[in-house]
Amino acid sequence: MTRVEIEYCVPCGMLERAQSVQAAILEEFGLDVEAVSLVTGDGGIFEVRADGEVVFDKESDEFDVDAIVESVGSRVGATA
Repeated sequence: MTRVEIEYCVPCGMLERAQSVQAAILEEFGLDVEAVSLVTGDGGIFEVRADGEVVFDKESDEFDVDAIVESVGSRVGATA
């Protein structure tokens, strides 16, 4: 089963954004994912990883919740 981690910058105030991505992933995949964890970080980080593979990085990707969920979905389908 797929494990998802959302690492977000605490000092930057990205908790709400991380929670919205977490909720969207859980709403879409429910029991098909093992966990969707929030991981605290700093330095402006906002990354989403599925089974350790980065599927979204704010440094190189435009923030779009639907696109992030779709990227996670390709991993869920691959491991389900």
